[in-house]
Amino acid sequence: MTDKNVDRASRLDTATLSDALDRLGLNGQCYKIKPRSSDFRMAGRAWTLLYGPAGSPAGTVGDYIDDVAPGSVIVLDNGGRDNVTVWGDILTEVAHKKGIAGTVIDGINRDVSLCLELGYPIYSRENWMRTGKDRVQVEATQVPVNIGDARVCPGDLMRGDADGVVVIPKEHEDAVLDAAEEIQAAEDAIRASVREGMSLREAREKHRYHQLQTRRSRA
Repeated sequence: MTDKNVDRASRLDTATLSDALDRLGLNGQCYKIKPRSSDFRMAGRAWTLLYGPAGSPAGTVGDYIDDVAPGSVIVLDNGGRDNVTVWGDILTEVAHKKGIAGTVIDGINRDVSLCLELGYPIYSRENWMRTGKDRVQVEATQVPVNIGDARVCPGDLMRGDADGVVVIPKEHEDAVLDAAEEIQAAEDAIRASVREGMSLREAREKHRYHQLQTRRSRA
């Protein structure tokens, strides 16, 4: 079954969605979470996992990928750790084969070459090669997590492009998408007016550009 709002989100860029989140007073911009390639694009529903420091004996980094449905975005909260990875080439190959939409990590990944070769979207803080095995372990799956100072709950809408990642809370997604589509239409109208000879100042005034992100009620 087609997910209408995933389709809607996929047609909007993260900058427009960020402006819509601002208009509605929502924090959904995932700070410092970046694509490993500027060509990457993704949209889907969040499937979440929380990591913590390894115990003694150490737990595992998880075989969760068998449980993730095609079209999902895997969202891994590794607490922003930049000294151990929680994603590598085996997971990339399996995720790509399963049709998973992409992976978002508050932390780092390794084996970047394969995600670039396959065109599998990975968004993270950075990349480095040191394994997380025996250093971190799975604490919980399908729970609320933190990604770049934004709360992500299972089933929330995730959208990624060359500028980064936004999360759209499930309970507000219609309002955010409505606002983003309105903003996009206004910006398209501004560009069209300028192409027809209007000055940018006039076009922005005509289409109320400076009020597009002004805070409005979510009611």
